[in-house]
Amino acid sequence: GAVIDDAAVTPKYLHGFEASRELPIIWRIAKGSLKNKLLYLLPAGMLLTTFAPWLIAPLLMLGGAYLCFEGAEKVWHWLFPSDHHEVFPEDAPGDPAHLEEQKAAGAIKTDFILSAEIMTIALAAIPPSNLWMEAATLAIVGIGITIVVYGSVALIVKADDVGLLMASKGRLGLTRSIGRGIVAGMPGLLMLLTIVGTAAMLWVGGAIIVHGLEEMGLGWIGHHIHDWAVAVGHAVPERFTGVVEWFAKAGMDGVVGLALGFVL
Repeated sequence: GAVIDDAAVTPKYLHGFEASRELPIIWRIAKGSLKNKLLYLLPAGMLLTTFAPWLIAPLLMLGGAYLCFEGAEKVWHWLFPSDHHEVFPEDAPGDPAHLEEQKAAGAIKTDFILSAEIMTIALAAIPPSNLWMEAATLAIVGIGITIVVYGSVALIVKADDVGLLMASKGRLGLTRSIGRGIVAGMPGLLMLLTIVGTAAMLWVGGAIIVHGLEEMGLGWIGHHIHDWAVAVGHAVPERFTGVVEWFAKAGMDGVVGLALGFVL
């Protein structure tokens, strides 16, 4: 869920730049993401697990609360849109290189928060082991997720260029039709990705909060969500029980996340 959100957030930082600058900017952000994970978050995680393992759950809940806040803020802006318009490169005066630097720096800062959440989730999921095994596991998680996220982002932002190339230079009618379909479909795909990313933020954030409350001895919310999800799952034919129960639980975790996000 956090990975989907990470992939959904990044393309907005590339809006308005020339196509030739998109991949270099993604590469700059990806390098910043790896630096965040390997130079800052991995050592911090090792210090936590060695000297203060009791802090992992509260930090997870803090990150979960942030995800709830971010998701609820997006829902709020959809419900009550404002007149504020973001300044994009084609509208902004000054040096484009400086604006590119600003956009990349902003994306890397946002990535730091999402990466911290991903690395903390991974740290909490690693079975007790020796320090080097845990560090190697976190490093592999960090590198793998960075490749998945920014590889996906690169494919997403370059898809319209590939579609345009197919539409204008394709030798077959089918190739040109597919190219036009890709170009026409990209705005809808980006909107879908934004919706899925927001839902993922609320679901993951809410689930982390509910689980954290259970660990603190306040398990009544989690118990009710579990019981209601089981009841919903048993209301459908048996072959659909598992998936319906999962979606019911995820949906209720998302409602908890949305409620907490609105409060925050």
